[in-house]
Amino acid sequence: MELVLALGIGILTGSGVWLILRPRTFQVIVGLSLLSYAVNLFIYAMGRLRVDAAAIVERGATADPSHYADPLPQALVLTAIVISFAMTALLLVVLLASRGLTGTDHVDGNEPPA
Repeated sequence: MELVLALGIGILTGSGVWLILRPRTFQVIVGLSLLSYAVNLFIYAMGRLRVDAAAIVERGATADPSHYADPLPQALVLTAIVISFAMTALLLVVLLASRGLTGTDHVDGNEPPA
């Protein structure tokens, strides 16, 4: 399971960096979204990958940390998902405004000569 997750994080990171280096603004926004997904998966993996593990210790039970999932990375990822969604919406609004003002979606506002 760790190998598949590491490959997924690597593919998302590589694709995100490649798209960020593209000259069109929509590709840059999609690249930033892919990078945020990769970071979210990385943070989630740092909390130890466990299947069917409880996140909360039952009252009165002795707590052995090896039997429970760490809820802190899950809370961080949930917060990061909300922030990245808001950031993507803001970037789309800026993209639409920029396209309306300049008439192009090139990152520097100038179309390269054909």
